[in-house]
Amino acid sequence: MAGELPGVTRAVVFDLDGVIVDSFEVMRRAFRTAYAEVMGDGPAPFEEYSKHLGRYFPDIMRIMGLPAEIEEPFVRESYRLAGEVTVFDGVGPLLAELNRRGLRLAVATGKSGPRARSLLRVLGIAGHFEHIIGSDEVPRPKPAPDIVEHALDLLGVRAAEAVMVGDAVTDLRSARGAGVAAVAALWGEGDPAPLLAERPDAVLRRPADLLGLLGPPLDSVPAAAPAARKDP
Repeated sequence: MAGELPGVTRAVVFDLDGVIVDSFEVMRRAFRTAYAEVMGDGPAPFEEYSKHLGRYFPDIMRIMGLPAEIEEPFVRESYRLAGEVTVFDGVGPLLAELNRRGLRLAVATGKSGPRARSLLRVLGIAGHFEHIIGSDEVPRPKPAPDIVEHALDLLGVRAAEAVMVGDAVTDLRSARGAGVAAVAALWGEGDPAPLLAERPDAVLRRPADLLGLLGPPLDSVPAAAPAARKDP
């Protein structure tokens, strides 16, 4: 893990899948079902699909040359299986501690906003976040910076005061495009090599590592001294 980031961090923007929640197996099942419904017999190319995780689903279909009609059964199955998604070990305590420290938290995900908010409500952790933003709610999804910039606007913080935690190259590039420190999370099932090749500003191997990266709680940071008064 890299050392403490410079400056004071007031906000953390999280990706969702592979960072907050372990949804890999649910995605696999939903994709296989949707592919079979639309494409018929034959193996679903989930391995190729998994290389594009972090992107908006319609973008993945376009990149893979698959019909957009796969999205409807994929979303249906994702909702049906939402109760089988789990929160990664250590994430609940991390979010609680970040809330206690007064940091502003948001989710910026490749999922649609309604599906992301529904999933986090099902898992009982939506309340940790001030904003949960989906790729359908910005003009351009990741790797464009729009979703991270939108999160900063909603949270009311400057780019220098925020970090983005993601498990995909698209997350890191979106963060960098928005001028936000790009932090790689390695506790999911994704291949770490592409992330490390992006030279993130920091690397986290477990959720609790983020606390050391952010430095002391905000309430322990001394306030700036008032400017000296200049008499006319």
